[in-house]
Amino acid sequence: MMREFEIERQFNIKIESLKPNKGVYYLKTNKGEKCLKKINYGAQKLLFVYGAKEHLIKNGYDRIDRYDLNVDGEPYAIVNEDIYTLSEWIQGRECDFYNSEEVIKASRNLAMLHIASKGYEPPENSKLKTDLGRWTHLMDKRVKALDKMKDMVRKKHSKSDFDLSYIKAMEFYKDKGALALQILMSSNYKELCALAEEEKSFCHHDYTYHNIIIDSNDRINVIDFDYSKREIRIFDLSNFMIKVLKRNHWDIKIALAILEAYNEISPIIDKEYKVLYAFLLFPQRFWRLANRYYYNEVNWGQNTFVRKLEGLIDEQLEYVEFLKNYKEIYNIS
Repeated sequence: MMREFEIERQFNIKIESLKPNKGVYYLKTNKGEKCLKKINYGAQKLLFVYGAKEHLIKNGYDRIDRYDLNVDGEPYAIVNEDIYTLSEWIQGRECDFYNSEEVIKASRNLAMLHIASKGYEPPENSKLKTDLGRWTHLMDKRVKALDKMKDMVRKKHSKSDFDLSYIKAMEFYKDKGALALQILMSSNYKELCALAEEEKSFCHHDYTYHNIIIDSNDRINVIDFDYSKREIRIFDLSNFMIKVLKRNHWDIKIALAILEAYNEISPIIDKEYKVLYAFLLFPQRFWRLANRYYYNEVNWGQNTFVRKLEGLIDEQLEYVEFLKNYKEIYNIS
């Protein structure tokens, strides 16, 4: 149980009301509206995230959920061995990924975030979070995991609806994963990683609709940097594109509009388009859903898992057509 008086004492605030809200707490305090969040990683990683946010603010990118400091000047409180952060509650609505104007604004904003991230030196007492150079290994491991999960299904005496659908769909996604890995390995991925290392840039790593808040002045604010790490910017861009495109029938015109908007702020170099293709091609969503199901990572009901898998399978034709169009436009070999 969280002890409110400890939060008040450590952050030197007075809590007037507290309400749970989508995995965090909405607080009304004597210092305004705040977001209180219990984090599931250590203080050293948190200091990396804190430093990243402060770096963005220093570089003029300040519409983010900045952390409040405790009475000792640290960006967290420790209560019963749990770590909590306190930040400004940003009022607004979530970005609408079905609205092309908002998507284009969000794409430009992502480019601005990436520019502002350059030159980040994490605090000395923080733990460097990085995925630079890891994606060939991660893709290989996840493609192999699809076979492992298939073996798990085969050994079951009684197979669920999800199991049966997984067995039918798995080869399609395994082929896409193997091809994505091959393309990534033949691309300039390592060179782009070296460039990101040299630039000391980082990515948000969860740039999606519920972390993109549009305020009453129609300005974009970005929240929840918990997953931020050193990474090539193309990962963030591909992740954002996939989240938009899956809601919009994998429309190539929307993809081109996103890329054009990003390019207006921070030009994408030719060699990045092949790496982007590899990320768009890799069946990350299929792997994650199966992983969650077979390793009991989330407590969804059977129907939810089956519905999500069927939704993925229903997209296949549009997804394949999109990949074909992208490959032709950007001359990917």
